[in-house]
Amino acid sequence: MTGSAGQVERLACLELRGGNHAATYAARLPGLTAWVSCNPLRPSRRGGDLYYLSACSHGSIARVVIADVSGHGEKVSAAAVRLRTALRQHIDLWDQSLLIRDLNQSFFRDEQRVEFATAFVGSFASESGDLLFTNAGHMLPLLYRAATQEWSYLQDFIPEPKEVSDLPLGLIPGTGYHQTAARLASGDILILYTDGINEAENEAGYQLGLQCLLSMARSLPVSSATAAGEALMAAVARFRGNAPAKDDETVVALRCEGEA
Repeated sequence: MTGSAGQVERLACLELRGGNHAATYAARLPGLTAWVSCNPLRPSRRGGDLYYLSACSHGSIARVVIADVSGHGEKVSAAAVRLRTALRQHIDLWDQSLLIRDLNQSFFRDEQRVEFATAFVGSFASESGDLLFTNAGHMLPLLYRAATQEWSYLQDFIPEPKEVSDLPLGLIPGTGYHQTAARLASGDILILYTDGINEAENEAGYQLGLQCLLSMARSLPVSSATAAGEALMAAVARFRGNAPAKDDETVVALRCEGEA
C-alpha cells in the first residue's frame, strides 16, 4: 500500500493494518500520528520484516508492533498470519502479557517452524499518554522528548532482568516477558525500526551502527511523524550511497498528538 502525498489514513475502531509487504503511508491512530515505510529486500515483494497498527473498539487504545522474522518466503507469511490472528484476539486488551505469551507459543505450534523473531509490542492509551511496551530481543526504539528537545534510546525505561527473559519469540517455550510503562507527552516521537536500518552498510563495507543512527536522529525534523520518518530513511540512503541494501528495511515513526 502506498498512500498519496499528504494523505493521512485514519484507522477505524477494531481496524488492524500491516503485514510484510512493501508499503509507505501516513496514518492516524488514537492519540498518535504514524508514518510507515516497509521495504522488503528486492526483488521480493514480501520480506521478513512485519509491522501492524491497530485501534481498539472504543477508539482509545492504539497498538503498534514491529517484528523481524528469521527467513523468508512461506515461513514468514505463516508467521505474519499468526501475528495478525493473535493481535486480532487481543485488540481490546491493554495488558500485553497474554498476547506476548501467545505469540511466543505460536512458534512452537508451527509445522514449518520458523526459527525465531525479534519483536517490539507497544500499547498507547490516548487519554493518559501511557505507553506500555514489551521488547522481545528487538532493536530499542529511538525516543524524542519535546520538553527537552533531546533524542535517546528507550533503554532508560527497561529494568535490568534478574532471570532469562525478553528473548526473541520462538527460542524457549514459556519464556518470561516484562511489560514496561513510559508516558509520552504531546510532540514526543518514537521511531521503531528493524536491523536493516542500523546494520546498513556503505560502499566501504562499514555498518551504520547505533551511535551513528542516534546522531542522525538528532538532525531529524520533529514537526510530524512523516517528516521524521522520511528524513531518517533519506539519511540512511545517503549513508549507504551506491551500496545495495542487504536486508529488509522497515521504519514506523510515531508522534504523540495528545488525546484522540
